[in-house]
Amino acid sequence: MGNPVTENPLATRSDVQRAVRQLVAPLEPHHSPGGALVRVGAAGASFPNHEAGIEGYARSLWGIATLAAGGGEFDGWERYRAGLVNGTDPEHPEYWGTIADGRQKVVEGSCLGMALGLVPEQLWEPLDEAERERVQTWLTAANGEWIPDNNWRFFRVLANVGLSSVEAPFDRQQVATDLDRLETFALDDGWYADGPDAPVDYYCAWTMHVEGLLYAWLAEDDPERAARFRRRAIEFASEYRHLFEPSGRAVPYGRSLTYRFAQAAFWGALALVGRDADLPWGEIRGLWLRNLRWWFDQPIFAADGTLTVGYRYPSQKMTERYNSPSSPYWAFRAFLPLIVDADHPFWTADERPLPELDRQRPIEAADLLVRREPDHVVAFTGGTAAPRYRNKYDKFAYSSHFGFGVDDGIAGLDACGIDSTLVVSTDGEHFRGRTAALDGSVDDGVAASTWDPFDDVTVSTKVLPVGPWHVRIHQLEAARAIETAEGGFALPTTEERYADDVRETTEGQMAAVSFEDFSGLRAVGGGDRCEPAVTTPVPNTNVQHPRTAVPVLSRSFEPGSYRFATAVLGVPGTASPTAWTEPPTVEWTWSGATIGDGEGETRQTVSLEQQ
Repeated sequence: MGNPVTENPLATRSDVQRAVRQLVAPLEPHHSPGGALVRVGAAGASFPNHEAGIEGYARSLWGIATLAAGGGEFDGWERYRAGLVNGTDPEHPEYWGTIADGRQKVVEGSCLGMALGLVPEQLWEPLDEAERERVQTWLTAANGEWIPDNNWRFFRVLANVGLSSVEAPFDRQQVATDLDRLETFALDDGWYADGPDAPVDYYCAWTMHVEGLLYAWLAEDDPERAARFRRRAIEFASEYRHLFEPSGRAVPYGRSLTYRFAQAAFWGALALVGRDADLPWGEIRGLWLRNLRWWFDQPIFAADGTLTVGYRYPSQKMTERYNSPSSPYWAFRAFLPLIVDADHPFWTADERPLPELDRQRPIEAADLLVRREPDHVVAFTGGTAAPRYRNKYDKFAYSSHFGFGVDDGIAGLDACGIDSTLVVSTDGEHFRGRTAALDGSVDDGVAASTWDPFDDVTVSTKVLPVGPWHVRIHQLEAARAIETAEGGFALPTTEERYADDVRETTEGQMAAVSFEDFSGLRAVGGGDRCEPAVTTPVPNTNVQHPRTAVPVLSRSFEPGSYRFATAVLGVPGTASPTAWTEPPTVEWTWSGATIGDGEGETRQTVSLEQQ
């Protein structure tokens, strides 16, 4: 049994209301007898299975609470009320346990707070005094406890604000403390970091802004802070749209990608800023709907219609340790615009396509350089030192079409996430990439990084787009003999890897692979010897495609100082791009390199001095 949401046109408000019901219906068989737990699979996470059941219950509230708050019909409230009562009752077998010391229950408490604030007539008013007291006790238990110093602070805020909305006791000072801290994470142009010295990624959109706007909607007694949250969101909108293709598909980058259409949540949450926004409402609505449509057209559903763990298809290999089978329902926060009335301009404006955006756009707060080609968006980055999430932040480039691969944790070039990066090895089997001792930045159209794969090896790299290509210029300082391997984009292939129509080219100083799309790279700048090859990464390690092939250039170096450069091309929808015959050129200078555009014209000169 599939999910009828895949046939939903997602064009009108009623279509989206129906989509919520279509997505929630497959969860019904997975409710526990007492209604407090919803667990859709047997795989484990870093927290107990019991908490994964709480996660499934709470996260689905993002869909049904927003649906009901805007007048949409849902006939399962009796079960959800029973779940809330039983889950907060220490005497019931399905009791959720207490919130303490940063456990996963803190996250899910925010979902309950959101729902209390939006639909008190369903989850609060029918409860008796003893039941209300138990709910209040459960939600406030996190106050004063240690939690991670990042987006988690918003979870505690929403739990308290939900209680405030129903005039139940809450900790006003805790809310103020958490919000003050969250505002210190604000960056330029509406961006937020996910904590002190933390990565800047999708958490800015689907948590910091979404929950900030929801707070502004619920907290009537804090108008000045609410105005700041709204202003930052409006500023962010002009930046965030650069990560989306005209089709609605977005660039996969960073962690927690199993939340999938949470990518659209920000566009929906903008409906909560009021009736004025800098972008046209038709453009905002179009970005939201096209992302939802793209996702519902992908193989993200299990046979029973529930959401699977993975990104564009089911896969555990690209997930994080905190992803349980219930985690993907965080995507339900995309349904926030159902709260606002049907006469809101979000709903009355005609859906509009993306306007023509800059071909190249620096997103300074996130240290990204975004390059747009027809139906293809690539984000270049200097990398972020995030060892726990290797490959999710340390690639040279992140592509909306080609996706990216992750390390499979075993030896070999096919298991190290070789696409769109350079790795270093001393034995030809175990490879280290840009995660180690990384210092990265984006400035003046160049993504730069310096990293130390070993104590006595340093690699400095400058990456810059040149037409449809991008050029990587490397400077290597090595006190030992090493090998490097450098990969292009990961090209999707068929089920049969060696089908006749998958073409490989490995000759001279270039490697390429093509099958409907094209991916290739060439050594440029003259002189350096390299070994071209095409490797087939371990299946299911790419976030977009189950099977891929990656062109690779390998080089060997004795101890010393070296410079080398590589030009990389990835083109969706063509197996023989004309640009492949006119690669960029690199000419070394005393202090750097001069890059040509492939037709003899100088692009720019790049310094190779270490940062």
